Amino acid sequence: MNTPTANGNGYPAALGADGTGETKRSGVSWGAIFAGAVAAAALSLILALLGTGLGFSTLSPYEDHSAVVMGVTTILWISLTSIVASGIGGYMAGRLRVKWSTVHTDEVYFRDTAHGLLAWAVATLLTAALFGSAVTSAISGAASAGGGIAKTAVTAGAAAGTAATKDSNAGANLDPGAYFTDMLMRTDKPVTDANADPRAEVGRIFATSIRNGSLAADDRTYLAQTVAARTGMAPADAEKRVDDVYARMNAAAKKAKAVAKDAADKARKAAATAALWLTVSLLLGAFVASLAATFGGRLRDNVAHVNSPLHR
Repeated sequence: MNTPTANGNGYPAALGADGTGETKRSGVSWGAIFAGAVAAAALSLILALLGTGLGFSTLSPYEDHSAVVMGVTTILWISLTSIVASGIGGYMAGRLRVKWSTVHTDEVYFRDTAHGLLAWAVATLLTAALFGSAVTSAISGAASAGGGIAKTAVTAGAAAGTAATKDSNAGANLDPGAYFTDMLMRTDKPVTDANADPRAEVGRIFATSIRNGSLAADDRTYLAQTVAARTGMAPADAEKRVDDVYARMNAAAKKAKAVAKDAADKARKAAATAALWLTVSLLLGAFVASLAATFGGRLRDNVAHVNSPLHR
């Protein structure tokens, strides 16, 4: 029968110097924590690659897939990845830690829970450091795309007005000063030169008018004169054509702006939903890792020693 070795004060060595069971050794087994964290991070990478592969293999560019179905599938896979990886990491952290033979059962349970939580935290930091840029780009990219679409919507009228022009100097068409330059050089004489194409100037007038919200009277008169001189139409018919074309272009610009705003709102909601579900999956992983560590620690403490000379 083996007898415990006494320390200098007469207490068993396992109880420490003062007989209270307190030792100077920390209750944290960092080796076990890092081992579990590395395993969890590696498994997360494997499952992420597997999910990406399965997604590409099942999706086809020739089929109309529902965004809702794709979103739900992605959320379920992320949650499954977090549960499995965190569970394995937490179990390893609890199973590989040192055995606390003189610690109360409640304290052992708390330490195992803490080991699982720390393993999850280290694994999360490792994953964020190695692959966090991709996740950040996915979330911020959606928000930036929405903001960019909304910003583009403000100038949708200008784009609609200038898209039909054939001026080789496209950058000048977007210059606000070009509109006033055209106004300065306007003439009441009909344009008789066949090579003088007024479409670029007309496009700038329409773009500026749509941006301002209305077609100025002098611009309307000038456009009617230009159309009449160019097409040979009667002045009244030219004015009617100007009004019709402006109304159609203004409606198209408003529709494009509404579509852009709707796309921006959907992108904002998608980014918010992705961030919330990522948070939920991380918290779920923290819970599973802590719980799995208690299972691993319990099995660690209940392991029977092999009956050999080395363990007598």
